[in-house]
Amino acid sequence: MASSSSIYFLFSIAILFILGSNAATTTSKPSAFLLPIYKDKATLQYYTNIKMGNNPGMEMNVVIDLGGLFLWFSCDGTYDSQSYHPVSCDDSAKCEAAKTMGCISCLGPVTRPGCTNNTCSLSPFNPFNKSLSGGGLSEDQLVVSSTDGLKTIIPSFPFACVSPFTGYLDGFAAGTKGMLGLSRSLIALPTQLSLKFKIPPKFSLCLPSSTPNSGLGNIFIGGGPYSSKSVTIVTPLVINPVSTAPAFFVGDASEEYFINVKSINVDAKTVSLNTSLLTIDGNGFGGTKFSTIEPYTILHTSIYKAVLQEFANKAASMKMTRVASVAPFGLCFSSKTIRTSGTGPAVPAIDLVLESSRAPWRIYGHNSMVQVNKNVMCLGFVDGGSKPRTSIVIGGHQMEDNILEFDLASSRLGFSSSLLLKNTSCSHFRAF
Repeated sequence: MASSSSIYFLFSIAILFILGSNAATTTSKPSAFLLPIYKDKATLQYYTNIKMGNNPGMEMNVVIDLGGLFLWFSCDGTYDSQSYHPVSCDDSAKCEAAKTMGCISCLGPVTRPGCTNNTCSLSPFNPFNKSLSGGGLSEDQLVVSSTDGLKTIIPSFPFACVSPFTGYLDGFAAGTKGMLGLSRSLIALPTQLSLKFKIPPKFSLCLPSSTPNSGLGNIFIGGGPYSSKSVTIVTPLVINPVSTAPAFFVGDASEEYFINVKSINVDAKTVSLNTSLLTIDGNGFGGTKFSTIEPYTILHTSIYKAVLQEFANKAASMKMTRVASVAPFGLCFSSKTIRTSGTGPAVPAIDLVLESSRAPWRIYGHNSMVQVNKNVMCLGFVDGGSKPRTSIVIGGHQMEDNILEFDLASSRLGFSSSLLLKNTSCSHFRAF
């Protein structure tokens, strides 16, 4: 299986000549960038705020997709920017870097952002209703904050400009207009900022929790205000050799983030399961990936049943009273029979045993349990069926209040374990 570091290097050499003329307009070179992360309480989606274009340009909220290939949003007639320009099909270097799917032209009487002629075509994906739309590859300036508090203008940032149609934003959090991709793609935000500013090709997520008084989380690109001692658990990032994108070219590898989970423990006891499901086969099935689109971790049915059975056994020994399940969860308990600890509900810990890691990723009650109503708390894992593309999809709830550092140069994931162990959280983050 190819390493992400070698792929990153080869693609970097290929694209540097494309980006070389797009130097940022700041007077000093930023060392790292940050974007805020908000959580929508109705949909459980994570989103951020960006400013695109100028004179006047537009400020907008976009949903964060860890596996998304690029930035896309609606050019619905309200988007107006003097620095906007579509990428012509004649610009083969930029079109190839973006892996465009052909050439499109405007069907309307007047060309405008989202409706231009001879433009490289992209296929923005709505993961909530599983639909593809058409969009033209475009460029405009993007304004991003650096970690020193200054605003940096990034000229000619690539994105897909989508002409709206009925249902293209179905399922999105209210007030959001599109999606920000953070994948390995060459036109995704982390790679673009790394190449343009020569900062380390890495980024970190610190997702805010679902607690009533939670605040904002952060995306750090190029580095963050945390010490290396905070990210103590390290495991390799692996490449799925078959693309998991909704539309792709034959031979493309996936640009999502996968790791190797070797086994799963519940309260230090290894769960009996079919370990072949934990590896990625030659057709790209199996394995473990991360998703900010899925609110809860999704498990292959056989893994799901095995984990729930072992958790139920351990919970019974702790005198946790089981109650009727509440969809989409399959294992629920009376809240009155669960004590509270410094890491959330005092329940059996779930360990993901990882490749080349000295310690497992321990999931405490804060990240394993969901308060569904005043009296009921459920194990926050979901049955993904017997034939899912990926056996384990680690969802947002399990990542909250953990620092996850995706290092593309070294092809590894570093994470902190629960910040609650250090009496802090992503919503009250401080350097330590």
